[in-house]
Amino acid sequence: MSEPIIVRGAPALYYCETGILSKLDTLLEPYGFKRVLVVHGEHSWQAAQPFFPQQTRLTLLQLRYNGECTEAEAQRVADYAHAEQADVILGVGGGKVLDLVKAAGHVAQLETILAPTLASNCAAWTPLSVFYNEDGQFTTYTIFPKSSLMVLVEPTISLHAPIPYLRAGIADTLAKWYEADVLIRKVNNPSLAIQIAHHAAHLCRSILLMHGEASIQAAESKQLSDAFIQVIETIIMAGGMVGGYGDYMGRIAGAHAVHNGLTVAPATHDRLHGEKVAYGILIQLVLERNEQEVWDLLPFYKKMKLPYHLAGLGLSLEDHETLVQIAVGTTQPQESIHLMDVKKDGSSINADDVYQAIFKLEGLVYEAEDRISASVMI
Repeated sequence: MSEPIIVRGAPALYYCETGILSKLDTLLEPYGFKRVLVVHGEHSWQAAQPFFPQQTRLTLLQLRYNGECTEAEAQRVADYAHAEQADVILGVGGGKVLDLVKAAGHVAQLETILAPTLASNCAAWTPLSVFYNEDGQFTTYTIFPKSSLMVLVEPTISLHAPIPYLRAGIADTLAKWYEADVLIRKVNNPSLAIQIAHHAAHLCRSILLMHGEASIQAAESKQLSDAFIQVIETIIMAGGMVGGYGDYMGRIAGAHAVHNGLTVAPATHDRLHGEKVAYGILIQLVLERNEQEVWDLLPFYKKMKLPYHLAGLGLSLEDHETLVQIAVGTTQPQESIHLMDVKKDGSSINADDVYQAIFKLEGLVYEAEDRISASVMI
């Protein structure tokens, strides 16, 4: 490891329980907070508002965000918080809202409280924000010197959220294992923090493969279950712990680089982040020459309706030009795929490697389906 590991393990307080938002007065009383700036999106507030206390001693100042987490938007929220003399900023929504509130809290030097309305990522746990420009294009990410004061998870809100976001969150969190493992397993005598990250990543895989399908069924029936709660906590908490303890050894590798490469293809623009990462996991495994794990994952992918071949992303082997662009985008110099050390000659993964892996995966999928058909006939 060329750089020291910095542990940013957890928010100061974390709650996941039914009715937690109705206890806001009690939760904030020890801190003397009176004026709470609530930053939210339109749909997120519609989903969360019924869970907030109907009568409260707090002054809840509402501010709707502008749709993107930009540095200018973070400054706007911070300025509004100061103008309204807010004591704390509470974010209600998905990843972009939560990232925005963390950034605004840093600028305003105010504590932040995060109430996720989607179980689609670990943004509620991590002390960092991903920034975009006004057109929604990624620009940079910033790690803050302190974590949020509280994370308040009301599971019933996530239960009623759009199911595709849960499915995508499961896929994105499943990648925690494959991306952390390919980085950590090459470390001799890993520190305790890295071991914790590795164990948390493995926990992500175990719980999601065990309970992922049942969590989707719970969301479809709108019946809160232990499986559903375990899955959303895995996405938010265990997923956040991988990077929180592992730092750069527990973040991203091949799967997310493939996601970034896929974004050059217009056909993938309507697919959620986690869906493209799901396909990226399989490409990473092919690059690692771990075909057995690809075959082991395919039944889970099919049950979860995750893309496992080009057709599932609206792409085709015949579209040579697009596949080349995807491979080139995946292997840009700044991409995390270069953190992987999987080539026998020690060289970095290049665009042709990714291009060939795409074709190899198509063949593995065909072979797996052929095996299934043959076993059914027998």
